[in-house]
Amino acid sequence: MILVEKLHIEEIPVLHIVKKDHYDQKRPYIQFTHGFTSAKEHNLHFAYHLAEKGFRVVLPDCLYHGDREQGLSSMELSMNFWQIVMKTIDEMEEIKNYFSKKELIDEKYIGIVGTSMGGIVTLGALKKYPWINTAVSLMGMPYYEKFAYYTISEVKKRGYELPLSEREIEELIRQLEELDLSKAPEALQHRPLMFWHGKKDEVVPYSYSHQFYEHIKPLYEEVPDRLVYLSEENTGHKVSRSAMLKTVEWFEKHLEAGL
Repeated sequence: MILVEKLHIEEIPVLHIVKKDHYDQKRPYIQFTHGFTSAKEHNLHFAYHLAEKGFRVVLPDCLYHGDREQGLSSMELSMNFWQIVMKTIDEMEEIKNYFSKKELIDEKYIGIVGTSMGGIVTLGALKKYPWINTAVSLMGMPYYEKFAYYTISEVKKRGYELPLSEREIEELIRQLEELDLSKAPEALQHRPLMFWHGKKDEVVPYSYSHQFYEHIKPLYEEVPDRLVYLSEENTGHKVSRSAMLKTVEWFEKHLEAGL
């Protein structure tokens, strides 16, 4: 039997998914970050398949999403995009520590995965946290600084006034640089990383993640099985069932020793 438990870790609502027989046992741990305007419940199918394989899975609601929604307009949400990304990365460790203190996770086997904004979070978290062992980015990209300048210019083009001064924008860019994996790909340290992206994605262009993959391939020459890029020709900004199953296989392969 698979259990789905609702928890609050400080102010963060999460769903905790695990086999009933594993509830009080140390298990390899996977945290799944949802996409922009989505919510934790929307990825329960992923969590079910992962828990069925023996993983402890946690799905949090990001700031201003799901149970933390505050009625912001789509433009207000967009203007807070990078604040949400950075806050989610900070909270990732807080959530992991909650389960670690309860001795419910094996810290040698920690995985993270996310879709779209969650994939972007995943790549920034790899820059910040050496305790992550294995990762999957679904429709994400690592170019924080470049993408931030792009989103700022798009907001201005549409005639909206940014709620940030020039100094605040400079500070935001400085903070993003610290999480920009494209600027320090050596931080990957050969950790297993899988990318998946639909080639017809118009929200987060496929070219971003593929360019980064090509850039880091030389870093994995000695361990080529730890880096994979999967794509689908006719898929847009939506994760396919095939991608979900490949994600489960990836964690089975690279966190298998903890099962």
